Amino acid sequence: MIHQVPWIYTPVRTVLAIWHQLTKTEIPELAKCSVLMRERSKVEETIHSMQRGGPGSLQVISDFDMTLTRFAHNGRRVPTTHNILNNQLLINEDCMKKMKELLNTYYPIEIDPGRTDEEKLPLMVEWWTKVHELLIHQRIRKDMLAQAVKESSAMLRDGYTVFFERLAEQQVPLLIFSAGVGDVLEEVIRQHHVFHANVRIISNYMDFDQTGALRAFKGQLIHILNKREGALSQAAGLRELQGRPNVLLLGDSLGDLTMADGVTEHENLLTIGFLNDQVEERKESYVNSFDIVLVKDETMDVPNAILRHVTSSTDKE
Repeated sequence: MIHQVPWIYTPVRTVLAIWHQLTKTEIPELAKCSVLMRERSKVEETIHSMQRGGPGSLQVISDFDMTLTRFAHNGRRVPTTHNILNNQLLINEDCMKKMKELLNTYYPIEIDPGRTDEEKLPLMVEWWTKVHELLIHQRIRKDMLAQAVKESSAMLRDGYTVFFERLAEQQVPLLIFSAGVGDVLEEVIRQHHVFHANVRIISNYMDFDQTGALRAFKGQLIHILNKREGALSQAAGLRELQGRPNVLLLGDSLGDLTMADGVTEHENLLTIGFLNDQVEERKESYVNSFDIVLVKDETMDVPNAILRHVTSSTDKE
């Protein structure tokens, strides 16, 4: 005769396994081969906790260049907001040459895993400052920016419409924190028809004179390694972000992890890192730093799946 074992005698590990299955976050996209996670259980628990808070408790903080935009398409690099300015409508050939030389000099330093942030910091300031000085000297015309963006090969990641539309529909604030050029960034989003009312941007904005020519850049310089200072001084003051303790953060560099430092008393923070370049050299540091790492993934599939789950009313407790 076979006797049924009372539930109370079920081994503890079996009970825990059953509980895990009951509360497990079912997001198939997390099983993609491009997804790396140091602690999958922690990721699932965080997503489940964020879902309980609902869209009213959520805010999204994201980098722009190579995070919301693609890194490459058909084997060619997609331009950053600074690179979009590399257009004959705006600058001359000599300036183009100098900007390319600066990129070839400083970008390898930016992504060099063998250098510390302390070593990189003055060099990043030097890079951004030199580029801005070149652009100011060109007296770039404000009325030509839209055409330059239109002629560029700027591309947001596949699935961007779903990403922007869902956040807008759920009234979830999207704070874009960029070391790029804010005026160009806005134009890229506008031309992709996703510049909704919930979008806020902190970036390097141009200052034009009365004739519409660039004369300076406004405020404090934002570069790849000082986003924490910007987060503390600017993001924390945005009223629409207050009372939203759950944060989804997207970035493509380790420096982007500080973008949420302006969020006071957050309950849940889930970080997604896009590892676009020098994968083997940087994989370990990214996996140890971000909750989720997306390797050479040019889509918004994973962020969209997480947002779909977090903003869903199903399975709420």
